[in-house]
Amino acid sequence: MSSKDKNVETPKDESFLDQTLRPDVWDEYIGQGKIKKNLKILLTAASERSHPPEHILFYGPPGLGKTTLAHLIAREIDSQLKVTSGPAIERIGDLASVLTNLTKGEVLFIDEIHRLNKTIEEVLYPAMESGVLDIIVGKGPSARTIQLELPPFTLVAATTRVSLLSSPLRSRFSGGTFRLNYYDEKEIESILKRSSKILGVDVDDKAIEEIAKRSRFTPRTANYLLKRCRDFAQVNKGNLSKENVNKALELLEIDELGLNQGDRVLLETIINKFSGGPVGLNTLSAATSEESGTIEEVHEPYLIQMGLLERTPRGRSATIRAYEHLGIEPPDNIQDKLL
Repeated sequence: MSSKDKNVETPKDESFLDQTLRPDVWDEYIGQGKIKKNLKILLTAASERSHPPEHILFYGPPGLGKTTLAHLIAREIDSQLKVTSGPAIERIGDLASVLTNLTKGEVLFIDEIHRLNKTIEEVLYPAMESGVLDIIVGKGPSARTIQLELPPFTLVAATTRVSLLSSPLRSRFSGGTFRLNYYDEKEIESILKRSSKILGVDVDDKAIEEIAKRSRFTPRTANYLLKRCRDFAQVNKGNLSKENVNKALELLEIDELGLNQGDRVLLETIINKFSGGPVGLNTLSAATSEESGTIEEVHEPYLIQMGLLERTPRGRSATIRAYEHLGIEPPDNIQDKLL
């Protein structure tokens, strides 16, 4: 590993490494091509009309770049970005404080907006639609409503669970609702090459390919693996070759398909304890000592995407590919189990 190579940039301040690796300009943002084109049209048109862009909603799995897009939107329109999250806004007063402190043309980013309280959500409707904030002062017969005018602003929201957003809230994102998709390996490799230059890491192409294969098609995971491989090479006084990357990922228990120990335990439990399935979620949760929500939201999506697990009407079943990946001989009647 070398930071003296003239082709490797000097590392930036790594106090907040995830922020350091975040793209600063559109050209550095890799992937999500159609979303970028639509956003550029939206932002350019709004700029030509001297009007803030309309409200925008991003949704999709974690780690795909929703927060990064919010920062890029603010930079593109030369505006300040105020950042908060659904869980942080506990009372109507919290939302009122955030909205009344906005200045004209600012971008407000609310992460995990699906976790907003429904009462707070209803106060947000007129703010998004009409630029006013209705606040009730007092209680009982003496209660009265005060309407505060808000400066024009753009709300950019992100969620990993768009189904939990109410229809009235979703419909108010008139600028567009965009779903971020998983990246392909080539895009992940480009992201890793950029990150390695920022980190001042000299890494060969074969090592980049190996990390990309195990990144679960997610930039955040890819950058995490790159940082851990860098640490391994640094401590062991080696370079970031394919061999050292494999050793680091083996230590992290990340296999060649990107499965971690928890993923493999889940598949092995279905195969060894329940003859490959089908097995119900609650039974699987008890057998693995893992919460059912964790199985559904953390492990299953990737296992299903990789064709290693199937959800059938009778429960979860391991596929032929799961047997092959774990090196276990599949039973003759496995196809009947998957019906």
